[in-house]
Amino acid sequence: MRYVGQPIDRLDGVAKTTGAARFSAEYPYPNLAYAALVHATIARGRITRIDTGTARKTPGVLAVITHGNAPEMKPAPKPNQFDMSTLAAATSVNYLNTDEVYWNGQPVAVVVAETLDVAREAAYLIEVEYAEYPAAVDFAAEEGNARPQKSTMLSEADGRKGDAEAALADAPFALDLRYTTAQVNHNAIEPHSTTAYWDGDHLILHEGSQNVAWVRDHLAIRFDLPKQNVRVISPFVGGAFGGKSFVWPGTVLTALAAKVTGRPVRMMLTREGVFRTVGGRTPSIQRVAIGAQLDGSMTALIHTSVCQVGRTGGWSEQVTSVSRHLYDAANIQVQQNLVGMDLLANTIMRAPGESIGSFALEATVDELAYELGLDPIELRARNEPARNPLDGKAFSHRLLMECFEEGAKEFGWAGRPQEPGSMRDGRWLIGMGVAAAYHPAWRFPANLTVRLSDDGTVLIRCGLHEMGMGSATAVSQIAADALCVPMAAVTVAYGDTALPDTTTAGASSQTASVTASLLAACAKLDRAVFTLARKTPGSPLRGLRRADVTARDGGLYNGSRGESYHDILRRAGRASVEARVGADTRLGEIADQVRSMSKFLLDRRRWVKAACGAQFCEVLVDSDTGETRISRWLGVFDVGRVVNAKTAASQLRGGIVMGIGLALTEETLVDPRNGRIVNASLSEYHVPVHADIPVIDVRYLDDPDPTMPLGVVGIGEVGVTGVAGAVANAVFHATGKRIRDLPITLDKLL
Repeated sequence: MRYVGQPIDRLDGVAKTTGAARFSAEYPYPNLAYAALVHATIARGRITRIDTGTARKTPGVLAVITHGNAPEMKPAPKPNQFDMSTLAAATSVNYLNTDEVYWNGQPVAVVVAETLDVAREAAYLIEVEYAEYPAAVDFAAEEGNARPQKSTMLSEADGRKGDAEAALADAPFALDLRYTTAQVNHNAIEPHSTTAYWDGDHLILHEGSQNVAWVRDHLAIRFDLPKQNVRVISPFVGGAFGGKSFVWPGTVLTALAAKVTGRPVRMMLTREGVFRTVGGRTPSIQRVAIGAQLDGSMTALIHTSVCQVGRTGGWSEQVTSVSRHLYDAANIQVQQNLVGMDLLANTIMRAPGESIGSFALEATVDELAYELGLDPIELRARNEPARNPLDGKAFSHRLLMECFEEGAKEFGWAGRPQEPGSMRDGRWLIGMGVAAAYHPAWRFPANLTVRLSDDGTVLIRCGLHEMGMGSATAVSQIAADALCVPMAAVTVAYGDTALPDTTTAGASSQTASVTASLLAACAKLDRAVFTLARKTPGSPLRGLRRADVTARDGGLYNGSRGESYHDILRRAGRASVEARVGADTRLGEIADQVRSMSKFLLDRRRWVKAACGAQFCEVLVDSDTGETRISRWLGVFDVGRVVNAKTAASQLRGGIVMGIGLALTEETLVDPRNGRIVNASLSEYHVPVHADIPVIDVRYLDDPDPTMPLGVVGIGEVGVTGVAGAVANAVFHATGKRIRDLPITLDKLL
């Protein structure tokens, strides 16, 4: 392959660095108006009075929309996993069509004005009074009300092999530990923003989204429109990682405001507005218990979790997923539990479940290694399974121990003393930690077309999403190799519902999903072009079989005999040839989804597919203040085939940075009295900055998974898994203190 695997610059790099790329709040419209939200200040209750008089009189205000005057919208449909678009609704609340309040921060009014400043100023002038109801807002206090989570086709919430509790009680050595992780929130570089315009009964929406088809389908339902009457445009998304997967209140209410005013309307959420109306990662309480023989072989592994969901919605995280797959324990028990809260619905966030579940599991494994006097990597090697531990399924591809072996050599692990607190540089205590990374591989339907024109250019039309990971670049590389044309000849149209629908940019699934359809379409195109050539009088390929012909140099050849795509199409009198994968009718879409879900379930019965890796961390801890610094990092990953060496390394580094935030700095603080987020800003919610992050060394094995298209597994999320565990283990090695509650802050070390 000429292009796949190479470190090629992103095709959109120049547009983004020069400002030519337009994001959702940058599209110009004449007569554009601006909208701002008013947020509820109670967790649960009913609006008894809302005074909008002063706001309405403010010069420049065009409309104030409340539950008293908002046009009626249809409610969100009930979720149905055979119709994935029904999962689009972030909450079940019919915004401004009810006087009920379901969380602290729920929008209770929208102000539309000539300028953004006027809209926000008028929003501050609105007075709202409430009748408050009892509310459950303290997660720790609600732990006892948790109930077992139900399994779905996409996520298994429980599992058993043998009697893990009995085996734990009988084990020569056992640990039974409790961990907690904090609620954390999305803080993408581009806050959520929407520009909406109605052209008669057609809605045009500019929206930073990870799934434009879901946004279109959801708004069509809410505003009672045919799906084809809604167009969502999203070529550039300034970061997301789950926060832009679903339709949040701002999107719906911007479209509503544009409908009420008859003008284009833009809503740009403030950072506080994002915290108030866009869900984050659930907090968790976890139990991990491991029983082992004195040689380290695990006889019991128990992993349970308690997470929260909102009363009006929320995404349940697969916290115990890692414990189903990583260690060959003789007896295993996993169980996820949920507690309903009167809070904003939580949502998916980079490696949902695995990111926090791997922290608890990997910290326990490290503690077990220390207590047994074993090296942490050696303990993992002794418990590395040949097949999936819980159900005996085959691994489609697994090189986890190879990752540990390469990482240990490159990181200098052999020189690490076993004893905690034994490494020091002046006042800095030095520690080294390691943990396993793990994330399942997913694949979903992706529709697209590939058109070859008589000038030799290739156009790919696909509604895929670009959040900064270089999606269009990777697709261009794959297509160029599949059709044997220069990469410069390939153009990818994406980020628009006017294009064929594809899967969400989530679950590390987009590249594999699009690759499968792209390769199928390129194969169709190849056959179509060859058929043209062999049937066209005068063609040097006339009469040959396809097996006799090789695609190369932008054409089809048998040795020196052959011709370019340009000549084939010109000789046949065709301006272009196009191949399509995926249906373009509603019945066809349903059939595609059923086929895809059936294949997904059949694959899951046969294989366990995943990306994995080894995270190596070195920390410096100030012996006086407890200040913790990451001084070195190495991640070695088994992620199948790497399409673009440069963007892959960037994605893995980004995941590690996000994991460092989870481990050391990020925590959403919720007032246990009223459910209000008290640090809803970047001045008080601490994301890692450049000064917090060392040079991050990333390696990958680049070994294709034979069961995945082109061997691609997925890299967007595995990088964040294992990070918090590696940091906690390094902190222990430096200080001798086990911190089992994230984030690891100064007060917990002093």
